Amino acid sequence: MTVKTILYVEDNEVNRRIVQDLLRRTSYRLIEAPDGEAGLEMARRERPDLILMDIQLPKISGIEATRTLRREPATAAIPIIAITSFALAGDEQKAKEAGATAYLAKPYSPRDLLEMIRKLVPEGGGAA
Repeated sequence: MTVKTILYVEDNEVNRRIVQDLLRRTSYRLIEAPDGEAGLEMARRERPDLILMDIQLPKISGIEATRTLRREPATAAIPIIAITSFALAGDEQKAKEAGATAYLAKPYSPRDLLEMIRKLVPEGGGAA
């Protein structure tokens, strides 16, 4: 069984704790980055199976980080769920144009997030 790694790029500690608690009872391995710059470095180094990308981030926005990851061959195919607390008209479109695979507005149901994660990267020994 292959453990799937999820990178969560989020500057808000409360939001990180919610996702930590959500994934604690799953087989996913969670790694975290507090800003867009650290998120890019971690994605390049760790090659996660999925990235949860907050849109409003210090240093580099989630939109810009997503665009950068899509331009790089090593990270271009990693599914990215864009997450935003400022769900303004056009945000979903901007996230998709930047290359996000899916989009989720805060506040969201943790169950909905987990369902979205499992659709994109099933737990356990899926295709390697």
